[in-house]
Amino acid sequence: MARKYFGTDGIRGRANGLITPDLALRVGQATGLVFQRGDHRHRVVIGKDTRLSGYMIETALVAGFTSVGMDVLLLGPIPTPAVAMLTRSMRADLGVMISASHNLYDDNGIKLFAPDGYKLTEEDQAEIERLIDEDLSKRLAKPPALGRAKRIDGVHDRYIEFAKRTLPRNLSLEGLRIVIDCANGAAYSVAPSALWELGAEVFSLGVSPDGFNINKDCGSTSPAALAAKVREMRADIGIALDGDADRVVIVDERGHVVDGDQILALIAQSWLEDGRLSKPGIVATVMSNLGFERYLGSLGLKLIRTPVGDRYVLEQMREQGYNVGGEPSGHIILSDHTTTGDGFVAALQVLAVVKKHGRPVSEICHLYEPLPQVTKNVRYRNGNPQEDARVRTAITDGEQRLNGHGRLIVRASGTEPVIRVTAEGDDKTLVEDVVDGIVVALNEVAA
Repeated sequence: MARKYFGTDGIRGRANGLITPDLALRVGQATGLVFQRGDHRHRVVIGKDTRLSGYMIETALVAGFTSVGMDVLLLGPIPTPAVAMLTRSMRADLGVMISASHNLYDDNGIKLFAPDGYKLTEEDQAEIERLIDEDLSKRLAKPPALGRAKRIDGVHDRYIEFAKRTLPRNLSLEGLRIVIDCANGAAYSVAPSALWELGAEVFSLGVSPDGFNINKDCGSTSPAALAAKVREMRADIGIALDGDADRVVIVDERGHVVDGDQILALIAQSWLEDGRLSKPGIVATVMSNLGFERYLGSLGLKLIRTPVGDRYVLEQMREQGYNVGGEPSGHIILSDHTTTGDGFVAALQVLAVVKKHGRPVSEICHLYEPLPQVTKNVRYRNGNPQEDARVRTAITDGEQRLNGHGRLIVRASGTEPVIRVTAEGDDKTLVEDVVDGIVVALNEVAA
């Protein structure tokens, strides 16, 4: 069901465009009312990344939550998975992360977590959206019941210890040279500190946020600088997080990028060997490479596919009892440890395998040859161009040409007005031709 405010990962948009102080205040009021369940004193934890607009949104959210009688605990810049973890750990009634993830600084967003640390249900989102657009003036707290707000210390240390405990007992990273790129984002303090405490020799990039440089030519969406630094320092591995640290990509010692599918394959194989997989399979999205699926099959593991979005991956994991899932973009969910994607915890699992086998990352993290995959984006103004007859005909033709030799996915982005056309198969020329045919049709409609 289409939402007015919520997309695939919370509420996201341009700062002072969609994401205004007024909207943030109303989100705080609406969400605070929905999650006041019981007679106890309710409280919410709020974290953020390093965007300049985070100050504006944080202040407005505080006003919204306190106006309906919720106490607010401000965490400051901290990874999204840390907010989810602390929501549970601190017995909060709600968790909020102010972030637009891998987007540049001029966007921002509001991610919401229920008391159990999981993202909100569709029903909760629908109720919040209904209240956002209502007049809530008569539901505000009476003066004696207004909420209080305070900043709390020590949350970075709590997350570092949590992340370290996901590793085998007494495992040390001593002897490893690691380059970590924190995208000038939320993990700029915790990730390098945790790696150093585990014994690694650490070289840091993207740890000087200024409010404007989050994800700018750095982080998981721009790993070129990391790859260059790995080669320069002759490091064993590079780790790139995104702005809120819920996704990761790895760079091997040669400077080659390892995507989320290869990371998932490595973790699946390692956990299978150790008897840690809850079921013989993992969950991923329709975007995961067919080569990845074939590799899992060779291990006797199934690949359960979902629509794009880590919330859909997690829903399937919970419903069907799988404990490993993720996306090619590097959203990795390990439900034995976390309730949402955690790029840093996923990176630690890779490091554990590297230490266990003592082989180069280029060998450890290259388990299969991915099939040629091509993705092209077509921007549009409004409507549903993918439903136009000309586009449907082009899609049908592409599916027929790839039948038995590949896959085709045409989908609207959940965060911007873009249609993403992806095809993969054994024949790269055919794959490119199929994508180009659909892109031509979409451009005709979107023009």
